[in-house]
Amino acid sequence: MTVNDFRIRPITPADEAAVAAIIQAVMPEFGADGPGFAIHDPEVKAMHAAYDRPGAAYFVVESAGRVLGGGGVAPLDGGPEGVCELRKMYFLPELRGRGAGAALMARCLDAARSLGHRQCYLETLRGMDEAQKLYERTGFQRLDGPMGSTGHFGCNRFYLLTL
Repeated sequence: MTVNDFRIRPITPADEAAVAAIIQAVMPEFGADGPGFAIHDPEVKAMHAAYDRPGAAYFVVESAGRVLGGGGVAPLDGGPEGVCELRKMYFLPELRGRGAGAALMARCLDAARSLGHRQCYLETLRGMDEAQKLYERTGFQRLDGPMGSTGHFGCNRFYLLTL
């Protein structure tokens, strides 16, 4: 899929170092580098392997041959059947404001539907305001508290979308 000057495609093993570097660069920008945040999840170093399983998909966004962002879906850990989680959707600053967020969100939600999920959950935190605007424009509804058992106790905003 090519949109504007970026392309969205499934992650490959060759993308793992770039995706890990993006996550490790972006999360501290928003104060999400301490305990209880996804930056510490073991899958960060092996994203292709982590999403190469039933019910999961991860995509990268590249421009000029360089991976600048990514995001995916996977079954919600400890959650009800049929609920996936939008996971590890982060972009380097040079990709932001170019429509990649909406395009990747659509791709992830299409994948979630095709994988048989009925709802999509996500966790974020105050300060990630532009991301929350995208979630709300997409139809996600705020929840009062977390679902599942992600281990991301540092997050303080929670959303759910019926697919």
